[in-house]
Amino acid sequence: MDLGSSDSRILRAVEAIYDAAPDPSQWPRALGAIADCFGDVGALLIWHRNDGSYGTMVSESLARAQRDYEDNWRHRDIRAIRATERGYFFSGVPFADRHICSDEEIRTDPCYRDFLVRHRLGWFGAVAVSPNRDIGVMLTIQRDSRQKPQFSDPELDLLARIGRHIEKALRLSIRLLDAELTNLGLGDALARVGIGVFALDSLGRVVFSNPAGERLLGDQLQIVQDRLRIGAGIAREVIDEALGRALRGDPRELIDNQKPVLVRPVGTHSRLVVYLLPVGLRSNLAEQFLTHTRAIVLAIEQRLDEPADPAVVRDVLGLTLGEARIAALVGSGLPPKEAAERLGISDETARTVLKRVFSKVGVSRQSELVAILARLVLR
Repeated sequence: MDLGSSDSRILRAVEAIYDAAPDPSQWPRALGAIADCFGDVGALLIWHRNDGSYGTMVSESLARAQRDYEDNWRHRDIRAIRATERGYFFSGVPFADRHICSDEEIRTDPCYRDFLVRHRLGWFGAVAVSPNRDIGVMLTIQRDSRQKPQFSDPELDLLARIGRHIEKALRLSIRLLDAELTNLGLGDALARVGIGVFALDSLGRVVFSNPAGERLLGDQLQIVQDRLRIGAGIAREVIDEALGRALRGDPRELIDNQKPVLVRPVGTHSRLVVYLLPVGLRSNLAEQFLTHTRAIVLAIEQRLDEPADPAVVRDVLGLTLGEARIAALVGSGLPPKEAAERLGISDETARTVLKRVFSKVGVSRQSELVAILARLVLR
């Protein structure tokens, strides 16, 4: 299938994103491919945890600027300060300079006048992409303001599309980065992560499964004649269809972001949420035993007495990621104030977001939200 130049760049970026999922050392290359989608200088992932720790990963083009930023500007970046104050680190809504800084701040603030000018940077476009309640992650594209204007709404829409792929890939990458698992070989690291990982070849055969995945095998997750069988009824049909498209390697199917699939429990106290990570034909996976992999299936077990997966809540209820993160916690019975503390946001921000959730879902009380989630997501 022929793709236009724009779609070809997006395809290369998405392929690189999924290459980086099991091999976090590939994220700089993926970020460079993402920046190329916009014809811009570079891209980075910036994250912070609830404990206050902080870090970045950048495309190679931003390595020098990153060092300067870490040494001199980390606590003086008005853009990061404003984004944090206004809840963008968790909201999932794409934004740019014009959304958080006034014209006067852009003209006079030292970050704009000194740091960005020094590194031939200027404008940014960003979107929150964290799949983890305890870690805020932002994807940011950096633009030379001498060459182009601020990010337009269509460009931010494209950024949000790419962000959904990053969000899915980070479900594995974050776990590999956690506890310094990347110091191990890929096989050992995958063996230690606490989620099920299954690698499938072009014929759909399981060529690798980790211990966490094998522990999940049962009525809803089986390996039959070397092939993964997930769920029953409609859920199985949806997953099988998605797997078939991924394994056929249709470029447009790779670009399209597939929703997670909820496998409803049968006589258990847990549920499975299944994510499909396509793998491009030119994958750069870290170890030989995964070189024939064409798709990675993540199976994440969640107990029914725990908050629902925000990505599932988002897709079922039509919310933004930030709204879904609030809805998942409050919908599990947690008071809004405690939900705000868990997410590292202000009580005021949490209540503002919760009002939007109530309006979109058509409820007026927390108890009604709990009932809707129990009916649509948890059971």
